[in-house]
Amino acid sequence: MTVLVIPEDFRKDQYILKPILSRLFREAGKPRARIRICQDPLLGGVGEATKSERIQEIIQRYRAMVGIFILCIDRDGDAGRRRRLDQLEQDFGDDRVFLAENAWEEIETWVLAGLELPDRWRWADVRAEVQVKEAYFDPLAAERGLADRPGGGRKPLAEEAARQFGTIRQKCPEDFDALVNRVQAAVAPVPD
Repeated sequence: MTVLVIPEDFRKDQYILKPILSRLFREAGKPRARIRICQDPLLGGVGEATKSERIQEIIQRYRAMVGIFILCIDRDGDAGRRRRLDQLEQDFGDDRVFLAENAWEEIETWVLAGLELPDRWRWADVRAEVQVKEAYFDPLAAERGLADRPGGGRKPLAEEAARQFGTIRQKCPEDFDALVNRVQAAVAPVPD
């Protein structure tokens, strides 16, 4: 099974999405799922990632090779983002599995949920922050001496966080846990 993950901008997001979604599929009973990150086209932002014509372009380009498409974008404080994602799922989830999820507030939050954070940080504050990258993720990567690593520290930090899969689910129920449940339903065997 090949899974194509469609980030709003793969240049940094790929380093988070690949290890975390690889672990998600292992936990869902599909350890051999091949997780690919969509790099062509480069969407470059949430505005492009939520355009129907861009999603259609990606599905048409990769449909012969991909069994499951997952659009992963940031919520960015937009309370209406989920409605747009529901509409995209309705438009494109007919003959292929197409799931769309927004991280609350940014996908870096999933990484932070799986890490041991500095004692001075309260999880409720991290979870409530709209600018998670700037307020928490980038400072943590710098503090750990990882800011010059791939994706600004995203690769090593996401790999570490992926090992704490249950903690990410527990701390991020509105988005990550919801995605886990939806993936599990999508890959479940169809009863006779």
